[in-house]
Amino acid sequence: MPPILRVMQGDITTLRVDAIVNAANSSLLGGGGVDGAIHRAAGPELLHECRLLGGCETGEAKLTKGYRLPAKFIVHTVGPVWRGGTHGEPELLASCYRNSLRIAADHGAHSIAFPCISTGVYGYPVELAARIAVETVRSSLPQFGSIREVIFCCFSAGDFAVYQRLVDAAPN
Repeated sequence: MPPILRVMQGDITTLRVDAIVNAANSSLLGGGGVDGAIHRAAGPELLHECRLLGGCETGEAKLTKGYRLPAKFIVHTVGPVWRGGTHGEPELLASCYRNSLRIAADHGAHSIAFPCISTGVYGYPVELAARIAVETVRSSLPQFGSIREVIFCCFSAGDFAVYQRLVDAAPN
């Protein structure tokens, strides 16, 4: 049975999945948006573990425990800041999704939830980011056989509509 791709609107910190993805900054020490929400919900132990990781490069991913979250793991990835799309942003964003899937699969995850990476303060246009997210996840999943479900968890109704249209455009 092929993996299931779903889209939902809600708070990623409440999801009962094996791993949630954090759209982190390069320090991994918390910030605004989804990053701040995940750090607040996971508790102070997360900040302590993140301090030991030495940061993270754009496009890469690192894993921590989920602590007080329902998710077992948090995969922290640093998306690119939008600078017009001609500075490697699409490749770096696709790398965020591939590396997050890889590290989650390496730790036995069967389910993973992604936020809308780079579309907040990093300014990546939602339509472009969503297309990269859905296409990269779809094309990468066959390499990661343990992952059976991927959820794109959108905070806003507008983002949800964009992701839902793209997921519905091709079969799971």
